[in-house]
Amino acid sequence: MKKFLCWLIHFVIDTIAKVEINGYENLPAKGGFVIAVNHLGFLDVPLALYGLEKWDLCIVVAEKWKKFFLWRWLGKHFNFVYVDRYNPDLKAMREIMKRMASGQTLVIAPEGTRARDEKMAQGKPGAAYLASKMGWQIVPVGVIGTEDKILLDNLKHFRRTHIKLITGKGFVLPPFPKENRDEKLQEYTDEIMCRIGVMLPERNLGYYANHPRLKELLKGKNEI
Repeated sequence: MKKFLCWLIHFVIDTIAKVEINGYENLPAKGGFVIAVNHLGFLDVPLALYGLEKWDLCIVVAEKWKKFFLWRWLGKHFNFVYVDRYNPDLKAMREIMKRMASGQTLVIAPEGTRARDEKMAQGKPGAAYLASKMGWQIVPVGVIGTEDKILLDNLKHFRRTHIKLITGKGFVLPPFPKENRDEKLQEYTDEIMCRIGVMLPERNLGYYANHPRLKELLKGKNEI
């Protein structure tokens, strides 16, 4: 069933979109790392399965989708972990750590939800906390062109949507400190988001458009 669903996802996406993938060489050969990605629209989750089928993925999905049969059914085949976006979800964190220990690759959008205004929102700290605490490598991925408005307009006019998936170089956050934890957690979260932002057009930068760390990274873009 999983092979058929992967084929179906490829067929549907190739029918409605032209997907350009760059930076595959930055992805580790084996699992056990984190893919941190911006979240523009509904198509982003299928795109993860489209572009990353080589890896055994663990995909974080908002708990609200668990009430829908289709999402529950897909989740069984594609290793979804449903997480409470508004409260510390220790159960979900333990499940993610368990799966990562088994070699799965975590796919997570630190924003916690899709960008309804087509711009990046401030990242939530869950991904940074886990990656720092566990020493996981983080690979930033920028998604361009999956905004719901753009996709739906192109479908109405029988046009394929041009989508880009850009993978940056992996990095590891410093160990989580014992002091100034909240300050450092925000710094680590912003680091993840700014490394994603480096690969996005200005129109999608949103909250991070004028962030000092993003400006610093953009100056040395060729070194990232």
